Amino acid sequence: MDGQPQTPPGSAAMENGTGPCGEERPPEAQETMVTEGTAKIAFPSANEVFYNPVQEFNRDLTCAVITEFARIQLGAKGIQIKVPGEKDMQKVVVDLSEQEEDKAELKEGAKLAPGDHPRTAAVGEICEEGLRILEGLAASGLRSIRFAREVPGLRCVVANDASARAVDLMHRNVQLNDVAHLVQPSQADARMLMYQHQRVSDRFDVIDLDPYGSPAPFLDSAVQAVSEGGLLCVTCTDMAVLAGNSGETCYSKYGAMAVKSRACHEMALRIVLHSLDLRANCYQRFVVPVLSVSADFYVRVFVRVFTGQAKVKASARVKFSAACGPPVGPECEHCGQRHQLSGPLWAEPIHDLDFVGRVLAAVSASPGRFRTSERIRGVLSVITEELPDVPLYYTLDQLSSTIHCNTPSLLQLRSALLHAGFRVSLSHACKNAVKTDAPSSAIWDIMRCWEKENPVKRERLSETSPAFRILGVEPRLQANFTIRDDANPSSRQRGLRRFQANPEANWGPRPRARPGGKAAGKAMEERRKLFQNKRKELAEDPDQRAARLKTFPCKRFREGTCERGDQCCYSHSTLTPKATAEAAPTDCPQTPNQSPPGPGAAAGPGVD
Repeated sequence: MDGQPQTPPGSAAMENGTGPCGEERPPEAQETMVTEGTAKIAFPSANEVFYNPVQEFNRDLTCAVITEFARIQLGAKGIQIKVPGEKDMQKVVVDLSEQEEDKAELKEGAKLAPGDHPRTAAVGEICEEGLRILEGLAASGLRSIRFAREVPGLRCVVANDASARAVDLMHRNVQLNDVAHLVQPSQADARMLMYQHQRVSDRFDVIDLDPYGSPAPFLDSAVQAVSEGGLLCVTCTDMAVLAGNSGETCYSKYGAMAVKSRACHEMALRIVLHSLDLRANCYQRFVVPVLSVSADFYVRVFVRVFTGQAKVKASARVKFSAACGPPVGPECEHCGQRHQLSGPLWAEPIHDLDFVGRVLAAVSASPGRFRTSERIRGVLSVITEELPDVPLYYTLDQLSSTIHCNTPSLLQLRSALLHAGFRVSLSHACKNAVKTDAPSSAIWDIMRCWEKENPVKRERLSETSPAFRILGVEPRLQANFTIRDDANPSSRQRGLRRFQANPEANWGPRPRARPGGKAAGKAMEERRKLFQNKRKELAEDPDQRAARLKTFPCKRFREGTCERGDQCCYSHSTLTPKATAEAAPTDCPQTPNQSPPGPGAAAGPGVD
């Protein structure tokens, strides 16, 4: 490549939201150079190829996870990986999966024979026994190029996209970063490409799917194209669906009903894991999650895929628990409200804490490797503190708003749970989450005790409200809100960053790539600003508000019941409704001397 962007043949149509390129355009006027990690990428200034800089955390975390996965896989073969800026972490690598315990048992202290040198794999070099990676929806190839330049122990990286313009740009970026020996651009439908690699010898060791919106169309082919014990990385940005805004849509895509809940972000992770396992079960395969993250406006899961008929059969009861009859009544025993049914959800742990600890140790040992290292350390630290066997969580504001009382501090509620003998932790998915193994009866007893110290005006509560019913029961558990030393977790004491500040104006999901970049430009920015905070009432000057309200007639004045007089904020026009009707234009105007219409006559368009 000579550095100039090539245009595809004249009639070639670009898929996934792109179209024919048409006339040639000067690259300096149409492209922008972006540097991320160790990669330098050319992007069209128009929205022809998708790119979102806010997801740098996603890409950094993926590089860190695949690096540790390569360390495990190649370590079983006696190959050590070398990561730039990282000291020799450990010479002995133990596989984390139960399925491969019998394959490689590396003993600590094993010495090499004199004259033998350990085999190593470095970044940017081809490793014949290394990983084969597929990025199914590569767009500009940024992620694949970063893999080639930052992850050691790779045999090849296939960067695939259905868009001709995207693949064209990929070729240029591969040459720009000198990774043509590792990265192979491909133009194909991602599903068909993965279906073509179902044979055991053709499967990929790592498959990365980061689509625009839902990955549901790609999951069936992905679970078949990943190797035994291979790593499948999936991003979902359709959080409105997964968070319960459209339960029937969620069911059609993921095979589970989502309901609106404060724990919607972890529920989304568990729905995606259930969907992956359900599709893998069709082919006598099952998934083992190693890391599941909810961040910003998306969820990201990393799972390993194995084959085993016995494990597949256990999925129905162990992970999703087959129904044995109505487990609860139609109404909640505490608040009296009707139950909502969601799921099925993944009920097993959503992280492999040993693997998470390895990734955390590697990132901490080399903090300058990624620009988002500080946030990765914060998120992974909280994940290591999460209770692995407790699905979902409560939130402080949810508990206090239910009974209309002041909100206890995080340390007070955690201390009360610890004093009562229960386990408690934070959640990386929500700032004020409380994950605990305490039953709901104990939770509401603690909140009843808190309400006694911070009384609620009972006379204002409706007898049918959840607050009235919950507070109407005396607590059987006497809560102790004295702050305990172990109530404040280590990640919180150290002030680690879990949630990033807004990285840029109007950040969030970007528009889908369009032919010729039609979705970009000033019109799109104006549209974003127009709908920003559209549900919030904008601040208004009192005088302007008073003048605006005076333009609306007072309904009570028309009925003769308004007692505010001149103090009324609405207009008290001297025109009566009858006079207003007579003054209003009609299709057949009446003369002033004409009598009003009779009882059976139709009212004119001016009648209010």
